[in-house]
Amino acid sequence: MFPSVLPTYARADVAFVRGEGCFIFAEDGERYLDFGAGIAVNALGHAHPALVSAITEQAGKLWHTSNLYRIPGQEKLARRLVDATFADTVFFTNSGVEAIEASIKMARRYHYAKGEPDRFRIVTFEGAFHGRTLAAIAAGGQAKYLEGFGPKVEGFDQVPFGDMKALEAAVTPATAALLIEPIQGEGGLRPATPEYLRALRKLCDERGMLLIFDEVQTGVGRTGKLFAHEWSGVTPDIMAIAKGIGGGFPLGACLATERAASGMTPGSHASTFGGNPLAMAVGNAVLDVILTSDFLPRVRDVANYARQQLGSLTAEHPDVFEDVRGEGLMLGLKLKVPNTEFIDRLRARRMLAVGAGGNVVRLLPPLIVDESQVREAVKLLSETAAEFEAQKKAAAE
Repeated sequence: MFPSVLPTYARADVAFVRGEGCFIFAEDGERYLDFGAGIAVNALGHAHPALVSAITEQAGKLWHTSNLYRIPGQEKLARRLVDATFADTVFFTNSGVEAIEASIKMARRYHYAKGEPDRFRIVTFEGAFHGRTLAAIAAGGQAKYLEGFGPKVEGFDQVPFGDMKALEAAVTPATAALLIEPIQGEGGLRPATPEYLRALRKLCDERGMLLIFDEVQTGVGRTGKLFAHEWSGVTPDIMAIAKGIGGGFPLGACLATERAASGMTPGSHASTFGGNPLAMAVGNAVLDVILTSDFLPRVRDVANYARQQLGSLTAEHPDVFEDVRGEGLMLGLKLKVPNTEFIDRLRARRMLAVGAGGNVVRLLPPLIVDESQVREAVKLLSETAAEFEAQKKAAAE
């Protein structure tokens, strides 16, 4: 019998029923250390009291009205994001890929409004992942996501990540924007250097293009700054965010400067559920925590400690680990053994992690993680590595 749930995921045979902080509990009562955080979503961990309170209170008042009317929580959250970032305006969505779609449409519409309707192409970067809609898989350009879905959506040109000469050669009078992740997540925790991001900003300014950052995974404190681009001192014209801003509730946003958003007029874009009162209550509660003065410094301190511990781990197991990569609490281990098998064995030890391209294991704990939990994670990673080493030794004998 065909599964009632469409089988598009290779799901692990475990179901979780509740969570608490950095831990999550399965149906059988077993406790797991969660260093996946729903793929960098549960920024404040599981069942954070502030989020539980916010959504419970709002659920007793009003769930949905639509964007035909003012939504006070939306106005509040937009103002807070504007005050904390480069942006002048915000469009709310339900997911990261919807924020990407809004960003793409905004960039194209900007040039259209300037009388340049043929200027719609967007340059993206090999190894990128921008979501699973038809436009997003075309932007990402990865064959495994494009296969079987018909002709690739027109208007996207890929260049090698970090190759400035290839980028300059790809830009034409029809190029409207550049779209890049400051750190490629699915692509294997590959950071764009500050110098490269500055070069992209300069090129956009010189050629009249818009710069779009995909901070769906890197944003909302994940790297120790509110947004990853802050480390480089470069600001985009448009930015897509999601994941952490909802702390587990479906919420995304497209942030933009007034100039970049100038073509977006009433009726040019819309969302039935985007920015609904429930989502806004949670988003504001997330910012209540993350924007406190001591939160991000603490993330940076724990991230530095985690990086040191992982550095020692790779030195102790050179036959399993190749290097540590990433920034903040968006860390990855490049492996010399299959990452999928490593993740399976790690889960058998009651720890969750996430795979990535380039045979990398992503470690994306909730931002509330502490040093004792980092030590527990390193211990479980070390035990899993030792299992591979013992297997290799036995095979050689």
